[in-house]
Amino acid sequence: AMNLNKCVASVFAVLFFVCTISVWTGSASADYANSHLLVTTSELEGLLGQSDVRVVDVRPRKAYDAGHIPGAVHLGADDIIDADSHVEGTLLPLDTLASMLAERGIGRDTRVVLYDDKGGFHASRLFWMLEYLGHQNAGLLNGGYPLWEKEGRTVSTEEPEVEARKFALTLMSRKVATADWLMDKAHDDTVVVIDVRPAKAYNKGHIPWAKNIPGAKNLAEDKTLKTAEDLLKHFEGLGVTKDKNIAVHCQNGKAAAHSYFALRLLGYPRVRSYDRSWVEWGGDDSLPKVVEDQG
Repeated sequence: AMNLNKCVASVFAVLFFVCTISVWTGSASADYANSHLLVTTSELEGLLGQSDVRVVDVRPRKAYDAGHIPGAVHLGADDIIDADSHVEGTLLPLDTLASMLAERGIGRDTRVVLYDDKGGFHASRLFWMLEYLGHQNAGLLNGGYPLWEKEGRTVSTEEPEVEARKFALTLMSRKVATADWLMDKAHDDTVVVIDVRPAKAYNKGHIPWAKNIPGAKNLAEDKTLKTAEDLLKHFEGLGVTKDKNIAVHCQNGKAAAHSYFALRLLGYPRVRSYDRSWVEWGGDDSLPKVVEDQG
């Protein structure tokens, strides 16, 4: 009887410990499947100064010069865009992008943390780009520069000198969707195409089989990512489940990547961005579309 009581007591002690831990860390169901992709301000503060970590500020140059996270290098969201392309928002040639990353000290094993002041909408485009180019170790700062500043953390106006590294291109074709790919999947029930633009833009014209799930709904009121539980409920409630092959798009490639990031964070295994987005599709008369009746 004594031994039985000891066993029962031990079980209760273990259960109490597990429950206590779950209160500290949040229940497992509330955690992001790929939580390493989202970096908190306190986590980033602890990473500053490490040689294998590169913090990248994607805000406009003027904002960066006025004040940025110490040690952050600058690569503006618009700096990666090919201004000469006939499709607005198109990325620069891939070897040019690789050189830009290498010059900023980003090599194969560099831990990259990206941030902006737009709720992650601009930083996530570079996150997707890095994954497309084969870089496997990038993340976003949750809350971005506004939260960093609001919390009174150290700010710098000095631009760091960084040693260039070799950025090896390893294109991941499964990270990108093309117009041809979308056409091929038009009647495929295993594929979900998400148009992340506001409803007004979607209603004016959209891909016939695209669902309108505005990217703004990924964020909580304080411009941080919604909890894993809320995000999962949001997407699953709209038929976007982990067994699907998912393509996201927006107007010109920038905003779509935010939903790409949110789904990657949740552990969705097959997500890609139609980076040329509605600018290409809407301007091509040969592609099918639903257009608002102007009459």
